[in-house]
Amino acid sequence: MITVTGLDELKALTGRDLGHSSWLEITQDRVNTFADATGDHQWIHVDADRAAAGPFRGTIAHGYLTLSLVIPLFQELLEIRGVRMGINYGLDRVRFPGPVRVGAKIRLAGTVAGVEEVSGNGVQLALDFTVEIDGADKPACVARAVFRQYA
Repeated sequence: MITVTGLDELKALTGRDLGHSSWLEITQDRVNTFADATGDHQWIHVDADRAAAGPFRGTIAHGYLTLSLVIPLFQELLEIRGVRMGINYGLDRVRFPGPVRVGAKIRLAGTVAGVEEVSGNGVQLALDFTVEIDGADKPACVARAVFRQYA
């Protein structure tokens, strides 16, 4: 994990590889809980019997579940101290190249694409994230996330 204190140290991260998080196994319970929270009960996510005969040969995680796991996995890569507030400002782009089958393990790789000053005594970080699937050729998710930190 990389730890920085204050906005000046954040600015110095431009271009920095943040490394990888630990592996996280995707369980059917997690997928079902996400389905309940979002109301997305499509059979490829929650019906193990039907999904076994489907295109993925089993249930898969929702793309947005995979995306939502970026936040806890990112907390393993970078700790930011000495700021009063951080916000998730949005996403510039997101793609889901490969399915995450239930039982698979994922991890996050991150790079700081850019840091720029914003009004209100803050900085905006553009972070390139890749959610990797253990043993898979394609990543589960590729995204550019934008966060703001204010001193």
